Amino acid sequence: MSLRNFPLYVQDKIYEIRYDSTDKISKIVSYFPLSESEKQEIVFILNDDGFDGFNSIFTDSVTDEEWVRTKDQIKKKFKDELFDIDNIGS
Repeated sequence: MSLRNFPLYVQDKIYEIRYDSTDKISKIVSYFPLSESEKQEIVFILNDDGFDGFNSIFTDSVTDEEWVRTKDQIKKKFKDELFDIDNIGS
């Protein structure tokens, strides 16, 4: 299963999907914590009532309106900081 299986508004909030050795999704990492309804929708799509591999990079919650307004800035800043980490010591 890939990110494309999720609705666009959920795809946008996901930073990374990790898989186990059987190619089953083991962890979904979002920028901010997903809402309970978003988690329930993902669990339904995965057809795995026991899935609880939700994690987020940031711990504070944002509203959908805040996310839409700031997502490009947040994603750019996050990616820029990751690239800066790669350049430390070079």
